[in-house]
Amino acid sequence: MKVKLFLAAIMPMAFFAQQSKIDTLSSGATTFSSGSANIQKFDNSSRLFNDWSISVGGGGSFMHSADLTSFYGKKINYGYNGYISLDKQISHTFGMSLLYQKGRTNQKGQLPGAAGVKAGVAEAYTKFDQISVIGDINFSNIMRRVDNHSNYRWALHGYLGAGFMGYNTQLIDNDTSRFSTVPRRIPIMVEQKLGIQSFFYEFGTGVKFKVSRLIDLEARAMYIFSGDDEFDGGGFTQFDAYNKINTARADNMFTVNLGLTFKLGKHPSHLTWHDPLQNAYDRMNILENRSEDLLVCKKGDQDNDGVCDDWDRELDTPAGARVDGSGKALDMDLDGVIDLNDKCVTVPGSVENNGCPVK
Repeated sequence: MKVKLFLAAIMPMAFFAQQSKIDTLSSGATTFSSGSANIQKFDNSSRLFNDWSISVGGGGSFMHSADLTSFYGKKINYGYNGYISLDKQISHTFGMSLLYQKGRTNQKGQLPGAAGVKAGVAEAYTKFDQISVIGDINFSNIMRRVDNHSNYRWALHGYLGAGFMGYNTQLIDNDTSRFSTVPRRIPIMVEQKLGIQSFFYEFGTGVKFKVSRLIDLEARAMYIFSGDDEFDGGGFTQFDAYNKINTARADNMFTVNLGLTFKLGKHPSHLTWHDPLQNAYDRMNILENRSEDLLVCKKGDQDNDGVCDDWDRELDTPAGARVDGSGKALDMDLDGVIDLNDKCVTVPGSVENNGCPVK
């Protein structure tokens, strides 16, 4: 009970203190500042860079490490794909993307032994739809030297992600997997709905080129682990004949794409190309290497006493008089007669007697 009463009493004070702190920050004064410093709250409006973008692209798709592959008989069976993604840059070295990709692979394979002779070379395709979340690591920003002050335009990226996919396949050969009415036969066809059953993961690398403030060009290669033995169209289970060509229980593919990234926002720089530390080093480098002529005595020295008129408190000092740091003629004995005209410099006297005492 005591604890509850204590919390009930202390919570309003805590909220008030927090609000007071916020009000203090908004006025420009903090515990470490008298308020003279130019202090701004770090919020969305204080950013110096953009961090959202949209990417689109496309290229080739190839079935690899599967029972039926896109590389058969020393020939390449090309597929295709296209993608679109919404990208969020978290820091200058790491970002995240929500990606949708659609495409098709074309692959071939042949059963071993007499069955293969009878069926011939089977041809299959896989049409796929994929939704994934991808992490993006900017290796160039990680490895860039702090003494490199160049405005670089190339960047090496690495990708790692996971998602779900749906696909449908069809395999045709010269034997049992073909369209025929006598005897009645149909090709092997597999349909996998988009869902948790079709979980996959992927990794890859790419190179980005900064075309302009608004557009980046990217070449990217991704390797996809499907986790399904049916992905290449070889059949429904691992016991189907075509799924026994390769002992691996999962079919994989890879894509090679070329795409464009459209950077969103009003700021001149995007966080992908903006290194906050590098920005600080660049500013320091400019200050360290900036040469400026130091202007002394902007208003001159009219009385030629060696003290600039900017801070001279006596602009009409007689010629030849010694002066102090403020430009006033010296009067060592403080008798009202400057030392230049004082016949008794160390003894106070009257003005009428040229600074000497009257005898």
